[in-house]
Amino acid sequence: MAVDVGGLVDRARDGEPRAIARLISLVEQGSAALPEVAAALAPHTGHAQVIGLTGAPGVGKSTSTNALVRAFREQGKRVAVVAVDPSSPFSGGALLGDRVRMGDHATDPGVFIRSMATRGHLGGLSWATPQALRVLDAAGFDVILVETVGVGQSEVEIVALADTTIVLLAPGMGDGIQAAKAGILEIADVFVVNKADRDGADQTARDLKYMISLGRRDREGPLWRPPVVKTVAARMEGLDLVVEAIAEHHEWMATHGELEERRLRRAGAEIEAIAVERVRTRFGPVDQLAKRVVEGELDPFAAAEQLISGNLPE
Repeated sequence: MAVDVGGLVDRARDGEPRAIARLISLVEQGSAALPEVAAALAPHTGHAQVIGLTGAPGVGKSTSTNALVRAFREQGKRVAVVAVDPSSPFSGGALLGDRVRMGDHATDPGVFIRSMATRGHLGGLSWATPQALRVLDAAGFDVILVETVGVGQSEVEIVALADTTIVLLAPGMGDGIQAAKAGILEIADVFVVNKADRDGADQTARDLKYMISLGRRDREGPLWRPPVVKTVAARMEGLDLVVEAIAEHHEWMATHGELEERRLRRAGAEIEAIAVERVRTRFGPVDQLAKRVVEGELDPFAAAEQLISGNLPE
């Protein structure tokens, strides 16, 4: 069925939720209209602030996201949420849907919430997430919150998408050790110790501050030192400090050229991902080459060269 891309984009720019949802669906489906969609969106992108929220299961990511939506709405900002959920092993769809999330904002025209399935993609994000962010950016949202799947140590991909990455931890879950073990110190721009009304919250915050104080020695030039903020998101406690930390980080990035650098890396990664997917589609199945590698007739490098050159077996 033909898609009126121009009409959809115009309606999305006017804030029509159904048009925005339809454009994101085209992205998720890998529609043939995607190049046209991307071309129509391009002049309207580059304005939204993208904030990623990640952390192990049980730290309160959805509750914190819900609280941040409320905090930004109180500032008069339009907010979009992309909640990336585990995929159903049967349908491939998101196990957790929009209807069970953030019901407080369901009738707010200044909030758009979308669940996206990972569809087996590792790293806590859906492969379609970057294009979905472009849709929401072009639709005029001031802030886009990306909440990743709670899969623990494999969520570092969010740093490639977000202007500011928030890592949530909770007391009593060994998160101080996990932060060091999983390389979380390298990806966090803001640490949030949620459920701070529980025993051990102060110790978790102290552990984080100590590890941050050790600093990073693998980069030259000015470095951002991630603040550690304690919250009780379910009661909206400490959220003003989180919003303040996000604003300070954004200002620091703009001052030191880091914001442009991150967005350049994001665009580069997006181009590369699209190119790789196009190449994979063009090559088609590689079963015959794989069989020859398994049988010892070819090594993987020679097989890859045949694939690139297009000299595939009949």
